[in-house]
Amino acid sequence: MSTALLVVDMLNDFASEKGALYVPEARKIISNIRKILVAARESGAPVFYVCDAHLPDDLEFKFYPPHAVRRTWGAEVIDELKPAANEVVVYKRRYSGFFGTDLDLALRERSVDKLIVTGVLTDICVLYTVADAFFRGYTVLVVSDGTASLSEDRHRWALEHMREVLKAEVIDSNKAVDIMRACKQT
Repeated sequence: MSTALLVVDMLNDFASEKGALYVPEARKIISNIRKILVAARESGAPVFYVCDAHLPDDLEFKFYPPHAVRRTWGAEVIDELKPAANEVVVYKRRYSGFFGTDLDLALRERSVDKLIVTGVLTDICVLYTVADAFFRGYTVLVVSDGTASLSEDRHRWALEHMREVLKAEVIDSNKAVDIMRACKQT
């Protein structure tokens, strides 16, 4: 079995100042995600980008302003974290990366049983992706300094909830790098 890195919604609309739903804290986690990403790539560990890709008239826009509309600049992964050619991009229309997508199938095809999760928002898309991973039997590690939300309170609450209720291990980016390096693929 193997460990995969999930990068959730590190998109222009969330992590760029001109984005439709800009999350200022997202800028602060880019370097931490980047160092985990480099370690994953060096070890040959699978990397998955879980990305909002909404339809122009998506139901979610009743609750939030339009964002990450499919095939727009806002729905693209930020330049600092662009996927490599061999990495999987999973497009989603709801909070969870598993809901209505083939993420579970793609992970199982690669014999993945452990996920290291990064990205935004800790209390929305990260939380629901982690919940669905837990329900599917994955071991989940959430990177505390590789996830962000709109407030520190929401971020801390979500981390604690995932640790207590969803049995995720909350780790820092240095530990995530160590885990990725130990995953050296043969």
